[in-house]
Amino acid sequence: MCYNQKGYRAIDMSEVELVLVNDTDKCTIYTIQFSEESETEYERFYSKFIEDAQLNKDLLRIVQILDKIADEGALERFFRTEGKMRDSVVALPVLRSKLRLYCLRLSDRILVLGNGGVKNSRTYEEDDSLRGYVLTLQKFEELLKEGQRDGTVTVTSKTIETDKTFKL
Repeated sequence: MCYNQKGYRAIDMSEVELVLVNDTDKCTIYTIQFSEESETEYERFYSKFIEDAQLNKDLLRIVQILDKIADEGALERFFRTEGKMRDSVVALPVLRSKLRLYCLRLSDRILVLGNGGVKNSRTYEEDDSLRGYVLTLQKFEELLKEGQRDGTVTVTSKTIETDKTFKL
């Protein structure tokens, strides 16, 4: 997907839906899917690196961490803080890795997976595609909060309930 100079998706208004990835006693994991894409953002991330001999090990480490999160919850120790102070954007993994998967950690029991890529710069802001993934999640979180205020989104202790298609 292309991003403009400010890091926003090049398509003016994209529709995005929340998609369930995994639901365990400890954590409900979601991802988002753009209506023009055949894969979710997490599937697109996974597909980019599964065949890459150099990055496959980093990808599999992230998958293992996601399995652990499903078993134990989206505990702070699993993530590195990214984004801004006012948002819930975090990244996997915490340990040394060339890959970053950006997520929204809404609580210990709710995680929304985004997309990610190879981190070649000191910060995500210095890389157009990484900045775009973070901005997408920041905007999606704003829309979730807006939906909570207008009653189209209900966030419980473990779920996000909505039939809404979000305009990102």
